[in-house]
Formats: sequence, structure tokens, C-alpha cells
Amino acid sequence: MIAPLRATFVAVALAAVLAAETACGPRQVEVRTAPQAADSLGTPSVQLTNNLSQAVNVYVNVSGGTELFLRQVPANTVEKVPVNGVTSGSSVSFKAVTVDGSRTYQSRSAPLSPAFVWSVP
Repeated sequence: MIAPLRATFVAVALAAVLAAETACGPRQVEVRTAPQAADSLGTPSVQLTNNLSQAVNVYVNVSGGTELFLRQVPANTVEKVPVNGVTSGSSVSFKAVTVDGSRTYQSRSAPLSPAFVWSVP
């Protein structure tokens, strides 16, 4: 009676070892490049130079009253911020508000292009 139980135990242990070896064995991996960046696809963007000593929250104002939050840009940096959801050629202005809310900066109104450049202040 002990021999059949031992044989069953050995069979189960062997199956567990084989399953672990198969699961933990080498795998085939596919490596691809990342999708193209938004600016290379012609998505409108604003290149913002933040010359302030604190970060700013950047918004786009579309003529007609719609204001959309774009991104927070760190202090003393230059970032290219995509303007998703607004078609190129739309009349827009940009707004930057310091993170403490003490100062607000507004750009001129202009047609949105794939590369709009603006500096704060």
C-alpha cells in the first residue's frame, strides 16, 4: 500500500518540476520601436519656454470660449506641448498660470500651427 502512494507522489512531483521548468524557461520576445511622436505626425503643438523660477500650468483657449488644460511645465525649461483635440488652423491663444496662482500670462491670438513658439514671461 505504501508503494502505490509513493509512486503517485513521485509522479505528481515530477509533473510539478516539468511544469515549472516549462513555465520558467526561455521565451521568445519581440522588440519594436515606439510609435512616431505626436509632433512628427503634424499634431499641433506649442513650444513653451518657461523662464520662471516655478512651474506653470498651460492652457489653450480656442476662439468661442473653450479652455483646455494641456500640461504642467517645470521651471526654467523648454517643452514641446502637443495640443490634442484642437484642429490646426483654429484661432487660439495660450495661457500660463504659475502653480501658486499668483501670476497669469496670455499669448497673442493666432492660428494654431504644428509649431507655435511662446515664452513665459
